[in-house]
Amino acid sequence: MRLLKKLWSMRQQFAKYFLVGISGLVVDMTTLWIFIDILHWGAITALMVNQLIVLSYIFNLNKRWAFKSNGQTRQEIKRYLILYFFNYIFAIGWMYFWHNSLGFEPKLVRLVNIILAVSWNFLLYKFFVYRTPNQAVHTVAID
Repeated sequence: MRLLKKLWSMRQQFAKYFLVGISGLVVDMTTLWIFIDILHWGAITALMVNQLIVLSYIFNLNKRWAFKSNGQTRQEIKRYLILYFFNYIFAIGWMYFWHNSLGFEPKLVRLVNIILAVSWNFLLYKFFVYRTPNQAVHTVAID
């Protein structure tokens, strides 16, 4: 029964995380569109600035709403920045390869990158970024 409650809780968190992600996608793609199509910035520069905007937006919504974390914000920011740095480097490399090297449309490249990142970020947010000191990853033995 306890396992079912934990799974239900994770399902609810994932739904909120997903909604934060969808709204983050809107913010991400809108700012990228503004920077590239209206301000005529290069794709890499636009992505670098856009990610700084999205960074604080996603962190705050996930902390306060999706994961309802009341942990130490300073520690969570440090862990979030570690994850964010990995995602940032991955996004820049992804953009360089698919757009600069192969010529794909930069907004499409970014969209695919975001979809991939969703797959690993939920678990890393839950068990790394917003974990509490007494939260541990439990394994379940199946008899």
